[in-house]
Amino acid sequence: MTTASYLSGRLAPVPDEIDALDLPVEGALPPELTGRYFRNGPNPRPGDDPGHWFVGHGMIHGIRLRDGRAEWYRNRWVRTTRLDGASYLGDRGVDLAAVPANTHVVRHADKILALVENGLPYVMTPELDTVGPCDFGGRLATAMTAHPKEDPVTGELHFFGYGWAPPYLTYHRLSAAGELVETREVEVPGPTMAHDFAITANHVVWLDLPVVFDLTMVGRGMPYRWDDLYGARLGVMSRSTGKVRWFEIDPCYIFHVGNASEDEHGRIVVDAVRYAPEAFQAFWPTIGGKANPAAHTGGAALHRWVLDPATGVAKDEALDDREVEFPTVNETLTGLRSRYLYAVTKGAVVKYGTGTGTSLAHETGDRTPGEAVFVPAAGTTGEDAGWLLSIAGTDDSAELLVLDASDLSQVASVRLPRRVPAGFHGSWIPDA
Repeated sequence: MTTASYLSGRLAPVPDEIDALDLPVEGALPPELTGRYFRNGPNPRPGDDPGHWFVGHGMIHGIRLRDGRAEWYRNRWVRTTRLDGASYLGDRGVDLAAVPANTHVVRHADKILALVENGLPYVMTPELDTVGPCDFGGRLATAMTAHPKEDPVTGELHFFGYGWAPPYLTYHRLSAAGELVETREVEVPGPTMAHDFAITANHVVWLDLPVVFDLTMVGRGMPYRWDDLYGARLGVMSRSTGKVRWFEIDPCYIFHVGNASEDEHGRIVVDAVRYAPEAFQAFWPTIGGKANPAAHTGGAALHRWVLDPATGVAKDEALDDREVEFPTVNETLTGLRSRYLYAVTKGAVVKYGTGTGTSLAHETGDRTPGEAVFVPAAGTTGEDAGWLLSIAGTDDSAELLVLDASDLSQVASVRLPRRVPAGFHGSWIPDA
């Protein structure tokens, strides 16, 4: 019997939760790195076949760093109601707490939140115990995106929820203290898979793209498919008025935005990883089937869109032809012009000079790197002054890489006590 691609190789789940102390370190961990690195991803329980890589139970892998030491590693499933049998019904009668929280983990205000785009966030402890679902005092009646954006100036958290029935897209805003203070419908033609979005100093940027919900596919993994008739556009919403202006673009799909900003002419500049239609349609079936998804990633390359309110035209240009994903930046500059952007490819971490068109790469050999999370250095204003944290691994082993973000040189690595499946997103959570 053939094993599904999302249950084998680098995607194969681990069977249990473990703890390990005093992890081996090669090189010297910067003493400033005192906190926890958490990374989330799908990890079905033994014997489970979720039907698609994106819908396995969430598992967070954590590494505790302090005073130049790697104190512990532990991994824990996020215990959603689908695991414990409880029930929590949202405004459409959908159990929003039953969806595996398997995509991201962030901290906002006093809460560490495990996230998935079609369910409620789950509160976790710093030791990765599950506290339970969070609806912000009963005010959140939609799902919460796995890609919220924190404004580094105000401390507010911007996010959204999307669904298969109207309202298809809903914008939300949390205060810096974690209170849900704004909810607003954003009108779109139909139910699309809106994985990410962006904020700038004055705007929110929406992705309304041709991957749509299909009721006939419910119960067979992810019920979304490419639709040539839907069209593709980017929306620029004023954060003060809520008014949205839409810009038509060539058909494509975008899982992840690297950065968005406003230039001196009032144009919105968006850097993101673009999947051409043929690339998405080749890739999408493989992560819910028997084939190897790594064999079908061609066309996922870094692009830039310049949206000009004066003309109503969106200009699109390719920034590189490398097949990359998981773009990241120094998030203390979110919404501002970012001169550097980081991404990963099969055997390397890549740094882009977004204003100069330059790039350099840190080769990882047979170790496939995961998303490279930027950790800023204290006491400096240098945009690339800091470190990148990435779990890199093979089918049999894993390590936490610590790279100098300025030149991608390896500062240290932490050998982990077990292999870590390829996953999605993570965060550095410094000690308060």
